[in-house]
Amino acid sequence: MTQLSAAPLGSGSLSNGHLGSDTASLAAVSSLLALRADGERLALNLEALATIGRVPSGAVRRLAFSDEDRAARALVQGWMEQAGMAVRIDTAGNMIGRYEGLQPTAPVLATGSHIDTVPEGGHYDGALGVLAGLEVVQVLAEHNQRLQHPLELIVFADEESTMVGCKNLVGRASDDPSAYTTALGVPIQEGLASIGGSWEHRASARRAPGEIAAFVELHVEQGGVLEAVGKDIGVVEGVVGQQRYTISVTGQANHAGTTPMGMRRDALTTAAQIILAVEDMALHFPGDPVATVGKLQVWPNAANIVPGRVEFTLDMRDLSHSVIDHMRAHLERKIENIAVASRTRIAMTPQFVVDPSPADPMVQALITESCQQLGLSHTHLPSRASHDSQELGRLTAMGMIFVPSRDGVSHSADEYTTPEQCEQGVNVLLQSLIRLDASLSGS
Repeated sequence: MTQLSAAPLGSGSLSNGHLGSDTASLAAVSSLLALRADGERLALNLEALATIGRVPSGAVRRLAFSDEDRAARALVQGWMEQAGMAVRIDTAGNMIGRYEGLQPTAPVLATGSHIDTVPEGGHYDGALGVLAGLEVVQVLAEHNQRLQHPLELIVFADEESTMVGCKNLVGRASDDPSAYTTALGVPIQEGLASIGGSWEHRASARRAPGEIAAFVELHVEQGGVLEAVGKDIGVVEGVVGQQRYTISVTGQANHAGTTPMGMRRDALTTAAQIILAVEDMALHFPGDPVATVGKLQVWPNAANIVPGRVEFTLDMRDLSHSVIDHMRAHLERKIENIAVASRTRIAMTPQFVVDPSPADPMVQALITESCQQLGLSHTHLPSRASHDSQELGRLTAMGMIFVPSRDGVSHSADEYTTPEQCEQGVNVLLQSLIRLDASLSGS
């Protein structure tokens, strides 16, 4: 991951998030910083996009590679072109709009997200980040302004199921097509071809180190922290790492009436001890980790039989890879003791590991300064959900901006962020990109 460092003071530069002293450059940057998003236009665009794939419940069903997905991409592409962007689709299916900079050969500043949804998705997840980037370009274009760096708006392919777009863009995708399970059930080769990509040539979508100077994504929080603490903006510290396991407990199925309590090898009560140990561990472990048992199966699952086997999932997340590793080791020791006491066999099998993706400190600082200059309250917090930014952060300096989600609800027809909150988020994005542009131009 490329990490930004503070640029020296100079022509329109920022040093640790503060404007440089060159009078002419300062005036030019100050003029850009006076720009504001058009909240009404943003709201209309969000509503227009939400009509594509809307179902009777009010939710949006716009699965990647579906007719609805293609229609939404066509709509957004038209808007991008109207705003003055040159639009292309790379071989990984990412739709990329480029708004040229004053220094065309400079590395690009990028923003964006996705417009595919889960089967019963909301109006804002992903869509806000894409339309926020569109609004940034629209504001610049209508004021005849350009940044020093080219600005790219990226609509990533299939974020919700395979993340094929962002993973190929950073060169971290699997070469095995069977590793990609699309929501529609179509082969990934067919899916990519349907949106203008190419499985055979997907490697050409990879961006070279240094080609993207920084990536900043605006997203709804999809949680209730900002609402609970009464803050306008979340400055994201990074996207957490994940480790997921399947834990199986094997005891002895036996008659519920004739087997005395002291003679039982009950797999379910043993599993319950492990589940409570997981909760206790996450509550008291240093840092701010989370751990979840979300799926549980019991055999033979009958009312009059002592359970003989239980299988359940364990999901652990934190910004620190070390914290998750220590949690796993701690739990393994607990499991050994529980297995001996319960006379059961317990196995912990890895499903997958995803490394954390920290946000760049300087990008965080510039987002924070933008909040302060706009008079918006803010707090720092991790993203515990995966986003395209998680992969982009492995290639370049990454930052994320969160706006509140009402009641912490997402992936639902009830997902809601007020028009004012959306507008505030776009203004923070706009200001942050301007400050990044000025900082990097002086380095």
